[in-house]
Amino acid sequence: MVTLIQESGFATIQALAEHFDVTPQTVRRDINTLSHKGLVERYHGGAGPAVSTENVDYSNRKVLCRTEKRHIGEMVARHIPHRSSLFINIGTTTEEVARALIRHQGLKVITNNLNVASTLCGNEDAEIIVAGGLIRHRDRGIVGEAAVDFIGQFKVDYGIIGISGIDADGTLLDFDYREVRAARAIIDNSRKVFLVTDHTKFGRNAMVRLGSIEEIDALFTDMMPPQPIVERMEQADVQFFVADTDCGNEK
Repeated sequence: MVTLIQESGFATIQALAEHFDVTPQTVRRDINTLSHKGLVERYHGGAGPAVSTENVDYSNRKVLCRTEKRHIGEMVARHIPHRSSLFINIGTTTEEVARALIRHQGLKVITNNLNVASTLCGNEDAEIIVAGGLIRHRDRGIVGEAAVDFIGQFKVDYGIIGISGIDADGTLLDFDYREVRAARAIIDNSRKVFLVTDHTKFGRNAMVRLGSIEEIDALFTDMMPPQPIVERMEQADVQFFVADTDCGNEK
């Protein structure tokens, strides 16, 4: 439902009920649930995309598409060799990547995400380096100029980044300018950049521009992106991998 609302810009309750073959009452309940999670805006007679100035609360993002994010994380881990150097930034999907890397050998990980650092501390064979800066209490992310400067001191094999939204033209979008500065530094200082995101980010609005999807090397997700995004990736030779959420294998 979220994807349909994002693609249409506004969807009436009646149109959604007909599309999903459910009652209008069911649609209203679903819209209320999605609205409380910050995924859509509820209006009289229908719903529109969520606002572009404020992200969904971290506790809600953590449970949203949890299974899909876990499969994405496992898929990414299969593309990371042992003894690699990595950046891993802020996000609930990047945290799933960290969980999937728990048995990798000889990793060196630089992160501005205290949740990632805490998870990977369970891997005694990994060296974890945490950026300095301002801790954002709501999600334990580290942001600010100190974090950006710290990231700029390294050049790593893989930069693993999350995102809040991908516009139809391939623009990568986020909500916090400070977080975007850190993610930009990761892109600029990684030999390969892996973007990890679930399907709800396709077409989702956010206010701050990070860059373009042509700047990444591979997209890891749980559902085929919309055709305009696929076309832009193909033109730029960006690989994309879609997890089979039934068994955890990529298609």
